[in-house]
Amino acid sequence: MKPAFKFKGLRFMLLVAALFLTAAIFDPVSAKAALDKSLSILKVLLPIFAIVIFLMALIGYLTQGKSRLENLARQRGVKGWFWALMIGLLSHGPMYAWYPLLEQLRKKGLPDGYITTFFYARAVKLPLLPLMADYFGWAFTFFLTLYIVVASLLQGWIVAWLERGRVRL
Repeated sequence: MKPAFKFKGLRFMLLVAALFLTAAIFDPVSAKAALDKSLSILKVLLPIFAIVIFLMALIGYLTQGKSRLENLARQRGVKGWFWALMIGLLSHGPMYAWYPLLEQLRKKGLPDGYITTFFYARAVKLPLLPLMADYFGWAFTFFLTLYIVVASLLQGWIVAWLERGRVRL
């Protein structure tokens, strides 16, 4: 049985609220300006967060996480590259946590090119894209993300090419 969802940030949220109220008592004008700025940023980011959460949930549902990664060892061609890229984009957490699973999959025949694509695609942090767009703009965020995605595939293809023995190092 799954444990019920537990909100763990309540103490932090209360601390921030107390600090804000303290600041509002001593400098109400600055506190009002800070609140207005926070609300304007939140208004911009909320729809973006909703889209990102929806897409991550949809893709997570369609890919079934770890089982999709285990199936990747048997897939080849465009489908294999697509799933290596998608799983890399969606994976999160510390990289070292993935090492044992990837080692097992490599022993089962997962090509090094797929592993390379997976590693490189992890550079895109989907939950942070809205913040990046707010700081740098949508055009920069889009093209940098596109560059990372294309580069992850290129790196994987280069490793696959080297792995086939065409180039000896």
